[in-house]
Amino acid sequence: MITAKDILYADEGYAVQGAIFEVYRQMGCGFLESVYQECLEFELTDRGIPFIAQKQLDLHYKSRLLQQKYKPDIICFDKIIIELKATRDLDSEHRSQVLNYLNATHFRLGLLVNFGHFPKVQIERIVL
Repeated sequence: MITAKDILYADEGYAVQGAIFEVYRQMGCGFLESVYQECLEFELTDRGIPFIAQKQLDLHYKSRLLQQKYKPDIICFDKIIIELKATRDLDSEHRSQVLNYLNATHFRLGLLVNFGHFPKVQIERIVL
């Protein structure tokens, strides 16, 4: 039986998911990703969840700093990447994007969130 102690960043993840569920409960589906981003930032703030939105992160190739940067939608607790989508369904391309971000940043957990799904928000935990 899997318990909360077996889940990577369980408490933090549950807190973030609660904020995501509240945004979906209030807004439903059908808006642009940028609308959900702003709403989630408000909700995270209201819940006292530490986050940084659109933080520019360095990328490296063979120890060389790239000019290209990565700007995740949201980083919570300085260790969880939140990637937002507003599409009918998530696909392997979205999952690959989060995996690439995790590899590039050395974070271990990403939450792929799709506010465009009906009848409920989709949240996929992606662990590296």
